[in-house]
Amino acid sequence: MNNSIRIIIGFVKKEFSQALRDPVMRVFIFVAPVLQLTIFGFAINNEFKNLKLAIFSDPTDVVARQLSDTMYSGGWFLPARPKGDAFQTLQSGRADAVLVMPRQGLTKTYAKNETVIQLLIDAKNATKARAIDTYVRSIVQKFVLDNLSGEKPSVPVVFDIRVLYNPTMETSIFMVPGIMTLIMSLITIIMVSMSLAREKELGTFETIIAAPIAKWQIIAGKAVPYMLIGLLDALIVLSAGVILFNVPIRGSLLFLITATMVFVTTTVSIGLLVSSIAQNQQQAMMGTFMFLFPAMLLSGVMFPIENMPAVIQFVAYFNPLMYYVKVIRNVMLKGANPEVVISCIAMLFAIGSIVVVATILRFRQKLN
Repeated sequence: MNNSIRIIIGFVKKEFSQALRDPVMRVFIFVAPVLQLTIFGFAINNEFKNLKLAIFSDPTDVVARQLSDTMYSGGWFLPARPKGDAFQTLQSGRADAVLVMPRQGLTKTYAKNETVIQLLIDAKNATKARAIDTYVRSIVQKFVLDNLSGEKPSVPVVFDIRVLYNPTMETSIFMVPGIMTLIMSLITIIMVSMSLAREKELGTFETIIAAPIAKWQIIAGKAVPYMLIGLLDALIVLSAGVILFNVPIRGSLLFLITATMVFVTTTVSIGLLVSSIAQNQQQAMMGTFMFLFPAMLLSGVMFPIENMPAVIQFVAYFNPLMYYVKVIRNVMLKGANPEVVISCIAMLFAIGSIVVVATILRFRQKLN
């Protein structure tokens, strides 16, 4: 019995020694969980705040201005800068919702029992759309009761609501494009990082380095196959989303293809960068996990980024997943607003270029 215990203790010591002797693994084991817990604790928030609301009203309507101040003072809405008419403001992505006041003014229409307020909602995210509807109705009704009713009973305010981009407010139509992004990220980054790490463990990487081929050919030979696999997966996942979940494609396929090519190049480069640092498959898996888990939560797929603290939002601006999610949702659901799509592709290209350069420099250092 004592001998068995000694053997078990010996195995425990050996495993601890192997797991903890590598400084990189010690960081993964002890530091990464604290960092991730800190990020997730601040980032995960199911409440909808800081919603962008544009209000169209007659500048001379004092009561409408008071209602606008009330809408923005509650912490739920932020003022959105209008662009053109109400529909253009919503379609450009500058606002999550647009409130259009009666032309005759709130006071006059309320006195005639004819108060009709138009509310336009961007319903890509069905849950957010329902929250906006609830918030606006509650705030307006309370404002009317407190400021316009006087001695007479409160007259109900009629809302003319137009739900755009997802009229049936199906969650799947909003979630499927985001899930497509996550699937592509998982496949490309994990496959690339594990492939190179496996070659290091088997000793075949040294054979590749010793071969009479140029360094750029080695990098290209490693990257191109997985880029093609990523593009093929994107086509498969996109087709499945359209066929199985009836997700529409309302915008230009050119925008979608361009963004996908840039995004896949970026994710493959991230996988190569992780694998160039990792010494084995275990480190490669942990490094991939350290990037992917925060990147997924800060992509806007599951939790609204605008609800997160400013520091977390700043970090999210360097996340390629966030920009690709914006592009794919805008193209598929909103018809590809050029201002939004081009700016997101430009940011995605900038981040991708930085990652590609860092990967090439790291690989050259490794190959030398």
